[in-house]
Amino acid sequence: MKDGPDIARVAALIGDPARANMLTALMGGRALTASELVQEAGVTAQTASSHLARLAEGGLIRQRKQGCHRYHQLASAEVAALLESLMGLAAGAGHLRRRPGPRDPAMRRARVCYDHLAGEMGTTMFESMLARGYLCRMDDAITLTDAGRDFARGFLQVEPGGRSRAPLCRECLDWSERRSHLAGHLGRAMLARLTGLGWARRDPDSRVIRFSPEGERQFRAMFSG
Repeated sequence: MKDGPDIARVAALIGDPARANMLTALMGGRALTASELVQEAGVTAQTASSHLARLAEGGLIRQRKQGCHRYHQLASAEVAALLESLMGLAAGAGHLRRRPGPRDPAMRRARVCYDHLAGEMGTTMFESMLARGYLCRMDDAITLTDAGRDFARGFLQVEPGGRSRAPLCRECLDWSERRSHLAGHLGRAMLARLTGLGWARRDPDSRVIRFSPEGERQFRAMFSG
């Protein structure tokens, strides 16, 4: 028997199509009921219950009970990062699933990825922050520069990072753009600020982020190339 982490077990949990659909749905960052995940998985309620139990046992999701309802969400930001990396890898290798419909262009333009901005708008923000010297790459990691800390402090109206133990900056490969967007505590705070200012809002029933005309104008002015 080999020693060390059992990556085969984690891969098997993610590799089942129904479970993969459930996990992808939870990438929106919201806790969902079993009934909602049944629709995402395309299986019966009994089968979905079995899948959810296996995902919880494997440490990929956690369950929360509120009143008569039981909700399911990703176990941690690390799980979300793993899924996003797999999405980028699959997209880069040409393994794409296409769902016809009006949401596709909107999803590619701007969407929430667990807790941060992804899609074309997300990569635009990330690349602008790099070009302006707010972020820099050091030893295969993304760090916030002094200039970036000043910018973030002014835009967010709080000290970036605060007391959070989560990584301040993290680079995610965007599956639709095949370029990077910003994750980590700063990525989460930036999305919260964009919606808090009213520049953008999230569709109630999807991961799509929609910018108002004025919000997009302000966004482009701040994060132009």
